[in-house]
Amino acid sequence: MIRHINRRHIVGGIAAGAVAMPFVSRRPALAADPILIGLPTAQTAQAGVADHQDYLNGATLAMEEINAAGGVLGREIQFVVVDVDPLSPESCQIAISKLVDAKVHAIGCAFTLVPIPTADASSKYKCPFLWGVTQRNYTEEVAKDPEKYGHCFQTDPSEVHYGYTFPTFLKDMRDAGVWKPLNNGVHIVQEQIAYNQTISKALQEALPKSEFTLAKITDIQYPVQDWGPVIQDIKATGAGAVMIDHWVAAEYAAFVKQYQADPLKGALVYLQYGPSQPEFLELSGPAAEGFVWSTVLGVYADEKGKAFREKYQKRFPGIMGLCYTGNSYDTVYFLKAAWEAVGDPSKFKEVCDWIRVNSYRGVCGFMDMNNKYQECAHFPDNGYDVTATELEKGMGQLFFQVQDVQHKIIYPDALKEVALRPAPWWS
Repeated sequence: MIRHINRRHIVGGIAAGAVAMPFVSRRPALAADPILIGLPTAQTAQAGVADHQDYLNGATLAMEEINAAGGVLGREIQFVVVDVDPLSPESCQIAISKLVDAKVHAIGCAFTLVPIPTADASSKYKCPFLWGVTQRNYTEEVAKDPEKYGHCFQTDPSEVHYGYTFPTFLKDMRDAGVWKPLNNGVHIVQEQIAYNQTISKALQEALPKSEFTLAKITDIQYPVQDWGPVIQDIKATGAGAVMIDHWVAAEYAAFVKQYQADPLKGALVYLQYGPSQPEFLELSGPAAEGFVWSTVLGVYADEKGKAFREKYQKRFPGIMGLCYTGNSYDTVYFLKAAWEAVGDPSKFKEVCDWIRVNSYRGVCGFMDMNNKYQECAHFPDNGYDVTATELEKGMGQLFFQVQDVQHKIIYPDALKEVALRPAPWWS
């Protein structure tokens, strides 16, 4: 089933599994044969819909700008959007197969949590596959088998950096005098999916090399029905810093409301990634005040990032997601550069070879995937694989604090908007 999508409601109303293309430009100057980008997009799944909608929105903004300026090589960009469940290997493979059948010239995606089956479904077709999948277990497979996965590029650093960088962030906040820790203990509250487990293991590996120590590990299971026992465990443990190693925005919103009512006074509480999704602030409101979170893939607040934020919010009003909105926008423009350099989007190998050895500075920072993992280099350098010592050679991991019901970048120093300030429960 193929049908056009309303420009302002691209996902709304698409049936599960439908293949859909957005508007066809009425500009007669462009060639009749469009360049197709396949977008596996969660529309009906229980998880991932917010991030995938953000991805589709950002890509749409880039597509509209490029088409309005004459397209790519005189051809219009169009999308082929298919529904996908990011948690289901079967759904992901079916989605990729549909895109292969549609003969897309590239695939772009926010993420799936079953990356290997997803990539495997594209391994014979081998069009460029650029996605913000954020998983080192997957990129290790790319490194092991470049012939099979050489067309797959991870457009952000891997999730291991959430763990590796956390002690560095804590030390810098302490040394800057903006945080006085209760003690040097770190309490990890971890979800059970592989993504969160990898983050936890990376943090556990990094702690002995730092000035901080592991206080306790507490397991949680999605969906979290009641945060009360977890909060009591946090209070009983009494660690100076707490990492809630989870990923679901709505459940984070429930956590912050309960925590504000009965906190561990003085603790720095960090929420891994999930607050980037718009529904976090929509659901939590003022209760989010003071919490810290980060993303290895975020829209900068520099001149380029601010210009994008302004354009995006004009096109898509409301609370803006700060991760996949910019990632997809950058990805479409990166593909444009590759296609124009090669001269033919159907030359998949040549396009992939160009992407592999060239970099792109976008609204989310510097995309350089010329390494064995084919993942973006990480900034700041934390002493582990695929890091950069200079901002313009890596993608900055952005640490935010919710201040006055807004996300503000507090770290790294080269990108910060404001300083960390005391959370309501610190005094």
